[in-house]
Amino acid sequence: MESANEARRLRYWRRIERAHEPGAYQALDTAYRQPHRAYHSWAHIDELLAGLELFDRLATRPDLIAAAIFWHDAVHLARDPDGKTRLDQQNVRDSVAAFHRHTLLDGNEAKAVEDLVMATADHVGARATTEHYPGFSNDLDLFVDLDLSPLAAPWEIFAANTQKIRSESVGVEEAEFAANQAKMLEGLARGDAPVFRRAETRSAWDASARVNLARCIAGLRAAGR
Repeated sequence: MESANEARRLRYWRRIERAHEPGAYQALDTAYRQPHRAYHSWAHIDELLAGLELFDRLATRPDLIAAAIFWHDAVHLARDPDGKTRLDQQNVRDSVAAFHRHTLLDGNEAKAVEDLVMATADHVGARATTEHYPGFSNDLDLFVDLDLSPLAAPWEIFAANTQKIRSESVGVEEAEFAANQAKMLEGLARGDAPVFRRAETRSAWDASARVNLARCIAGLRAAGR
């Protein structure tokens, strides 16, 4: 029997299935079920789809946002073949490449999904440089907010997510992980600046996210000493 999350996932996939080559969902399923994935798994995708369902009315092209949600973590490795720590930007670029291998979209639609996925390489700095369709910049802002929505989860879930992310950082010393994670979260907190871009998502999530960020950053900084 399908869970509510699986039912939502398949419902969104059916809306965009014809924009993909046969076997695309199976490729995603294999990727998101990889044993090393603790956080960047189907659970993360399901959480973003739940957010999209909640704020669907804000999207100009919810189908393209859904495609970006499905593909944005298609590739997630902690290490390169030479053993060096893999940069998040490389995982994002490889996820875009995986999307292009499986999509039947072309032109502005394919480029729009690519730019949405690439926005996850720099949540704070990402901006729409090309308006692939009227409303694209607003859709990009919404997609970035959806990817950051776990920051507003209840503290117990937020803390568990941090531990899941830690478990994916294979071979990274505790102090190094704590320092890197604190730096990344501080970049998202940005003083008094809002965490989320859209007024509606900000109203729903910003206050909770800021409390979680402050608490987590303090703990990470203490652990990194």
